[in-house]
Amino acid sequence: MTDTPTRPAFLNVSASATGRRWIGPSAEDDRQAEALEQATGLPPALCRVLARRGVPAQEAELFLAPALRDLLPDPRSLRDMDKAAARFLEAVEKRQRIAIFADYDVDGGSSGALLICWLRDMGLPATLYIPDRIDEGYGPNDAAMSALARDHDLIICVDCGTLSHGPIAAAAGADVIVLDHHLGGETLPPALAVVNPNRQDETGDLAHLCAAGVVFLMLVEAGRLLREAGHKGPDLLSLLDLVALATVADVAPLIGVNRALVRQGLTVMARRNRPGLVALADVARMDTAPTPYHLGFLLGPRINAGGRIGQADLGARLLSTVDPHEAGALAERLDQLNTERRDVENAVRAAALDQATERGLDAPLVWAAGEGWHPGVVGIVASRLKEASNRPAIVIGFDGDEGKGSGRSVSGIDLGAAIQRLASEGLLIKGGGHKMAAGLTVARDKLEPAMARLAELLAKQGAADLGPADLRLDGVLMPGAATVELIEQIEKAGPFGAGAPAPRFAFPDVQIAFAKRIGESHLKISFSDGIGPRIDAIAFGAFDTELGPMLEKHGGMRLHLAGRLEINSWGGRQRPQLRLEDAAPVR
Repeated sequence: MTDTPTRPAFLNVSASATGRRWIGPSAEDDRQAEALEQATGLPPALCRVLARRGVPAQEAELFLAPALRDLLPDPRSLRDMDKAAARFLEAVEKRQRIAIFADYDVDGGSSGALLICWLRDMGLPATLYIPDRIDEGYGPNDAAMSALARDHDLIICVDCGTLSHGPIAAAAGADVIVLDHHLGGETLPPALAVVNPNRQDETGDLAHLCAAGVVFLMLVEAGRLLREAGHKGPDLLSLLDLVALATVADVAPLIGVNRALVRQGLTVMARRNRPGLVALADVARMDTAPTPYHLGFLLGPRINAGGRIGQADLGARLLSTVDPHEAGALAERLDQLNTERRDVENAVRAAALDQATERGLDAPLVWAAGEGWHPGVVGIVASRLKEASNRPAIVIGFDGDEGKGSGRSVSGIDLGAAIQRLASEGLLIKGGGHKMAAGLTVARDKLEPAMARLAELLAKQGAADLGPADLRLDGVLMPGAATVELIEQIEKAGPFGAGAPAPRFAFPDVQIAFAKRIGESHLKISFSDGIGPRIDAIAFGAFDTELGPMLEKHGGMRLHLAGRLEINSWGGRQRPQLRLEDAAPVR
């Protein structure tokens, strides 16, 4: 929801170049920041970030140096964890046949790779099964589970399975463990154990974990049991690169233990010890230490490309291989598939945006459906519609009388629960997910009533009252204050991402000294306030909005600029740079 109209727009920017209202720190934020600065001696800009996060002075030191040992919860706080870990170790000790049934996205692939790598270190191979998105759809199915049960003693479903009553019942003769994070139903499937922080009988304290986080906690508990028995298990810290990748790519909020998992995982990834991630980073031309941006926008989409339009198991195989040659080949293939995915996505996105715009981007639900739209890209296109409208969005591709769709939500609107309600009411063939993302299958003749009912449910949550997304800013900075040292200090409050947005600052009353268009839609500029040094800035996608034309033809006008600070490392030198997101003329 937008702030109340009585709150003044920050720097008097009520409609920026991108059409947004700027919202600055509240009076309470200002008071908290001043108190933090006095108590800690930390830079004012960093104190503003901590104040927005609600960090009290006595906790600032621990917050800026989060230790996994301090934040890692007791795995046994999750229901069924004791049963899951004990049965898992029993299979290891007895050298039983283990199958891993994983979802086809980054979280599923990372979860599967975590188990494969751990078991390989224990000298036990495992069978990986990832369903085909088009032929089998999401989650376990009767035929696959029945076939796996004939040849295996234990089946572990990761990032799926919580709603798979029939398929798990079909796995006769094998024990089934579910390690998942998707929203649970009123009843659980007939598995030996269902470990899921989003079960309805859970407290919700760990609801922010992705599936890989749940898998990691089970491996922590397995390690504890091994130590109790006098044995040593694999090095769990070396697996944190996979947990970090899944957490960021699945857009899990970077709060609580997730923050420590990602921070430590980025450190592990920077050591370049995992052949698959090394190969993928190289094809993606990553030339700096990994950040959440790299995981979410360079590595994640390439790993996802296999499940979207290629072979579903490519990502998990890449993440679990120890062979650099195999890793290189898989990374090249995924990079190629990602390029193909972008072409398919662009075509669907244009058609979906036209359709949704005609229907209205101010409705409580923005949706589009089309014939033959590839099910592998509907989720990405739903994200684009959500960004364009600041509304929950659904995109559905039809093949015959059945459509498969994907949805993305905005903060404060629980899309997964609404989709699940629709399925229980019989308007969907099936559907599920979590607050921010969901999937569904719908019959053609139920499309219009299903979308109307979904819009009604989302409107009750407040989706109809959402305005344009405000740009929230943490304060103002002068160009001379934006140093590499300050940026390094601010980054200690990270990592930044979902649930923990990167701090944004406004640079008031500045002038552009240089502007150059880069490629089709990007813009590079440098600016100054006439007193301090110039700062370089890069605005990606600037020409997709009015931001690019306004800055390119600035005519010397004085501007307020806003964005996120980052360090640009080039030629052995480090310089501050602004990731420019918005601008407005000085009034």
